[in-house]
Amino acid sequence: MINLAEGESNQILLLAPKLLGESLSTQLNNQEPDLKIFLRKEDLTRNPCLVIWSIERLEIASVVQIELRRLQEYWMPAPVLLLLPEKVNLKTSEVLQFDCPGLLQDPDINTLREAIGTIRGGGRVVRLKDQEEDKRFREQSTMGLGQWLLLSGIQQINGELQKVEQHLNPPPQNSFKQILLYGRRRELKASKMILYWLWGPLRVAIDPLESNKDTPFTLKSSIGSSGYPLGNEYGTNINLKKRDSISVWEAIHDRLDKTIQEGLVNSTGNLLAIEGLSVSRQKDLLIALLNQLDQVIKKLRNQKDISSTYKESWLELQPELLKEALRSMAGSYVRLPFKNQLTPVGEQVLTMSNLSESDEELPECEQMLNPLLTNTPLTIEGQLLPADDPRAVIQLEMFISNWLIRSAELVSSEVISASGQWPELRRYLLKPKFISTRELERLRNQLNSQNRWKQLIQRPIQLYESKRLFYRLRKGHIQPVLVTEPRDEELRQLDWWQQQVALLVEARDAIAPQIQLLITKVGDLMVIILTQVIGRAIGLVGRGIAQGMGRSLGRN
Repeated sequence: MINLAEGESNQILLLAPKLLGESLSTQLNNQEPDLKIFLRKEDLTRNPCLVIWSIERLEIASVVQIELRRLQEYWMPAPVLLLLPEKVNLKTSEVLQFDCPGLLQDPDINTLREAIGTIRGGGRVVRLKDQEEDKRFREQSTMGLGQWLLLSGIQQINGELQKVEQHLNPPPQNSFKQILLYGRRRELKASKMILYWLWGPLRVAIDPLESNKDTPFTLKSSIGSSGYPLGNEYGTNINLKKRDSISVWEAIHDRLDKTIQEGLVNSTGNLLAIEGLSVSRQKDLLIALLNQLDQVIKKLRNQKDISSTYKESWLELQPELLKEALRSMAGSYVRLPFKNQLTPVGEQVLTMSNLSESDEELPECEQMLNPLLTNTPLTIEGQLLPADDPRAVIQLEMFISNWLIRSAELVSSEVISASGQWPELRRYLLKPKFISTRELERLRNQLNSQNRWKQLIQRPIQLYESKRLFYRLRKGHIQPVLVTEPRDEELRQLDWWQQQVALLVEARDAIAPQIQLLITKVGDLMVIILTQVIGRAIGLVGRGIAQGMGRSLGRN
């Protein structure tokens, strides 16, 4: 029987294969002498403070969910830390459905130690690696000639290798045929190495024959005595100190701050106004908006009756928030010549700007603020999830990054407009190419044309299709995400022209089946006419000509 004595337990139950369990327990006991790692539940003397479950293979998500639920019910209230193998045959969204405080994929020993400390303190840790397919194609949206030659050549060689392996399994009894197959296999492998050397990455081209040795168990590839991670960096990295709304906001704030510091790359396919600012000003503006949002959230938390008053306070603070971000980005004490006088940049740009307008594509603030202020659960795929759930954290981060990008677009547009009237401002805030009046006016015209097209054409179509465009910050990239949500009320509030665009889309959907049916019937009718009428007539005429020619030849 387990002794449920008072006081915090320092015992951890490790459920893992024998070799891996002994290796991990030895390393953890050496680096954390205060912890006691047990590989069997019979050796426990009290309820464990943590249960670590290591999975060798992960293929069926439902089986793992059932076993995980049983494990949590049996060892309640001890949290469960799930260790996943390096290769997972599931999507990240499926893995995130595992409801446990800790979720690590192929961690190193330091990552495992930090996760144990965080979970014991009442937090949550999720670290999952990106899939290899996503990593190969994330950097480039288009495929170059060298990449195409490499991939197409490797695919053809792999296909031939599979055929050879099929003939060699089992090896043929004819020794001559066996020698030919082994020679063909060596030839194909040599061809693959040549392709890697010609068109592959530099590291592969320099040393194409280097290969990783197989490890005796799953986690050895990244858990070693050195304590440094040997695997790839984590794509999904969530670390919550506590499982409350304050910790969720702190984690999102830190993640977005690190993302912004990496730099910004526009991956939306559209021109953004923030691209007109210099690289340092882009970062300054987004960091200023993020810090202002942090101050506003802290201020709203201190209000009485938050759930009924925060929305009005948010709408009132929104223009002032944008102004403070603009002042911070421009500098409070910087002065530039304006009409032959040294003028404070921030205050002068504010007098020339209008920051009271809002982006119509911004969703209601409740989606972003409710979970952070009132700890309200989010609805994701028909499920109510708490704010500390990894899927909820990812969605909240998308809401906040969307607000950051769209707010930065409003401020950047006003800065570009002010730069048209203040030439000295261009060298200070904009990229060097936009010092030219022609380039600046071209940028403004392109932005205006794009905004009119979006307002008059794209927005009515998106409203009719119940889609909303979000901007997400991920590893220095601004990525577009289309989310389906009801937008009927906004559709009814459209102007006359926008309503006609929506009606045209509706008419196209209504008429398209009729036109398709008409084309099909007309096509069938033409086939009948060509084959049964014209074809037979041509055949009769040709037969008559042939008979006539035959008779004339017979007479001759």
